[in-house]
Amino acid sequence: MRALHLGDLLVAVPALRALRRALPDHRIVLATTPALAPLVELTGAVDELLPTAAPDALTWDRPPPDVAVNLHGRGPQSHQALDALDPRRRIGFGAPGWDGPDFDEIAARHPQERERWCAMLAAQGIPADAGDLRLPPPSGVAPGRRVSPVLVHPGARHGSKRWPARRFAEVAAALNCPLTPVTITGTTDERELALAVAGAAGLAESRVLAGRTDLAQLCALVAGAALVVSGDTGVAHLAAAFGTPSVTLFGPVDPAQWGPPADGPHVVLGDPDLRHGDPFADDPDPALLAVGVGDVLRAAARLRDHPRSRTPARAAEIR
Repeated sequence: MRALHLGDLLVAVPALRALRRALPDHRIVLATTPALAPLVELTGAVDELLPTAAPDALTWDRPPPDVAVNLHGRGPQSHQALDALDPRRRIGFGAPGWDGPDFDEIAARHPQERERWCAMLAAQGIPADAGDLRLPPPSGVAPGRRVSPVLVHPGARHGSKRWPARRFAEVAAALNCPLTPVTITGTTDERELALAVAGAAGLAESRVLAGRTDLAQLCALVAGAALVVSGDTGVAHLAAAFGTPSVTLFGPVDPAQWGPPADGPHVVLGDPDLRHGDPFADDPDPALLAVGVGDVLRAAARLRDHPRSRTPARAAEIR
């Protein structure tokens, strides 16, 4: 079970693939958000998606499963939801009835979210590679296209992760050129924000795809993009999954836990010394506001000369 959001699913891909290798004769059913189906298919690790919006929404009308794996959390709610299925074997973090490793001990040794889930599996005899996160490009995405868009994604679920719209507009205006035209992406709820950014950047409304793409189309856009500029949100995780160069702006959340892999074409920006650390706050975190337009443009320039197959300079934070 991993009944969470887009980014949460993507950081669990290495663990899912480890389970696929460890249990080759099992049918792997993933209880997760149904909207994530296009991504689940790309992982190559799952046989069936069981629509599940949250642990308390998990329903199972079949014989008890042989194995229940909790990739959702440390419990107790997620453990209890899987306990109700009466599985023969349970794999997850330690809790009453669950013989897994202690969450706090694993988290102390492995701050990165991908590594935590892999370490949990390894502690129970299932080898896992936290670097096994890349997804194949969706069908129809041709590598090496002469014209590839730059995606600017100004939205985020909470205000603490939203960089000011006028700064996104300045970045979009500076990066826009014939070979890398800027496209503004986002959800339906973020369309007004995306239109404002496009307008301030001097871009036509046709460049705004916010609210006009489903997840499969967004995956294709990210996989074929020259660059993705965004806050710490799902599209940044997509860029990491497809190996698309990205500049990700971090505010309340530590990129050491949720950031892209260090060996990919990615740069993270933010000032950890100013971080308030409340991901649900309404106002932008000071760590995010410390990032200037020039910082983003310099990061984009660093990535411009690095083909997707190469490793750029290590991501740096603003101080």
